[in-house]
Amino acid sequence: MTALKQTPLNASHRALGAKMVDFGGWDMPVNYGSQIDEHHQVRNDCGMFDVSHMRVVDVRGDGVRAFLRYLLANNVDKLALPGKALYSAMLNEQGGVIDDLIVYFMRESWFRIVVNAGTADNDIEWMKQQASQHAPQLDITDHPELAMIAVQGTNARAKVWEALPGSRELSAHLIPFSAVEMGSMFIARTGYTGEDGFEIMLPAKAAPFFWSTLAEKGVKPIGLGARDTLRLEAGMNLYGHDMNESISPLEAGMAWTVDLKSPRDFIGKAALLAHPPTRKLVGLVLLDRGVMRDHQKVQTAHGAGEITSGSFSPTLQKSIALARVPNAVTIGDTVQVEIRDKLLNASVVKYPFARNGKSLL
Repeated sequence: MTALKQTPLNASHRALGAKMVDFGGWDMPVNYGSQIDEHHQVRNDCGMFDVSHMRVVDVRGDGVRAFLRYLLANNVDKLALPGKALYSAMLNEQGGVIDDLIVYFMRESWFRIVVNAGTADNDIEWMKQQASQHAPQLDITDHPELAMIAVQGTNARAKVWEALPGSRELSAHLIPFSAVEMGSMFIARTGYTGEDGFEIMLPAKAAPFFWSTLAEKGVKPIGLGARDTLRLEAGMNLYGHDMNESISPLEAGMAWTVDLKSPRDFIGKAALLAHPPTRKLVGLVLLDRGVMRDHQKVQTAHGAGEITSGSFSPTLQKSIALARVPNAVTIGDTVQVEIRDKLLNASVVKYPFARNGKSLL
């Protein structure tokens, strides 16, 4: 049996009494007590997450932009200002999603990419394989020596500025989806909760001290459980649930991240054009009592569908879900979800469900 991988904050989580679970081969905190309280803490104030299992990959050299133009479905030509970030899918030749990621433009010879933990090794291998064929001059280096802490919520930025002297002057001007370097740290105004805040990359050896400093300023630790309900309320995809290597981004609610308008070619483009989507991702709110979960079947007037992510929403006090359904299903339709051998009614809604502490429905 393979030992679980640990982030540099593992001892910190255990000292706080976190409930630890196996998350894709990593020993991670699912909660530190009440998952519901942690969820509300982020929506109403702020909290901090250990996301050090995510992988930071730097692509450097002449021609990085041209290579990423071909590698990614979104168009890095949108990145003109240093520090600006872009959300994109990285596709295979069949148009399936290898991973969803964030790419930061730092300078013409350096782009930084943050990839998901569970797909990191495959992602890096794919990038290097493509570079060997199309841009052998590039250097692709991942940074396991970096930790990552996300501070999210209405008061997140103010708390980080308190905990990190000098950070306010550098990061106060950052617009959402942009980043700045601060010595050996990298501060990005990004997140996975639908709230404002920062994701901060820093040397692993400095992570426990920064974590405890944030705690001293009143920032509460938040586990993976609340992270999942927060991202679901915000209508954000989870890799392996809402999309994977067999699912087109056009059927995963990610059409806005796929640039099919510019003449450039990219991996998977031909497949996307040859196979227009027949399904789409929609939001569901359960009208009956129960909780929607992943993989439950959805019956619609236009054919079958399936829930890709489902849970109880602490903000809405109802069960919500993302579901892949036939294209003909529209907002306002009532569909049936199979829950414990019963057909329960759910309303089709536009997601996100909640952001900035409030319901959007």
